[in-house]
Amino acid sequence: MTDPVHPTSTGPGAQDVLAQRVRDLVPAGREVREVRMFGGLSFMVDERMAVAAGRDGSLLVRTDAGRHEELLGRGAQPATMGPDRPMGRGWLTVPAPLVDDDRELGFWIQVGIDSRDAPASP
Repeated sequence: MTDPVHPTSTGPGAQDVLAQRVRDLVPAGREVREVRMFGGLSFMVDERMAVAAGRDGSLLVRTDAGRHEELLGRGAQPATMGPDRPMGRGWLTVPAPLVDDDRELGFWIQVGIDSRDAPASP
């Protein structure tokens, strides 16, 4: 059996669809709070930002800066706050098509949750 695929990954309503999927996939027992920031809906897990659902269906992920290159190899892109404004190591954007699959989305959510114990990005 394969994970469900969510074809509404981009366009109107993409953020809402992604946000609901994030809610459904955050592991039970975690304190979760939603905050609007970074142009999206951020998910604070145990009081630290883990991921944010972007308006375009992309996912902003807080990561351990030491895993930056590894995670770029999975299709993530360096996160920016606009043209010529990189957010630095420890912040990645995962394009919407790469989180259409629940298994992949769950992986990225866990990366964001795991980052809470990582040192701050330089």
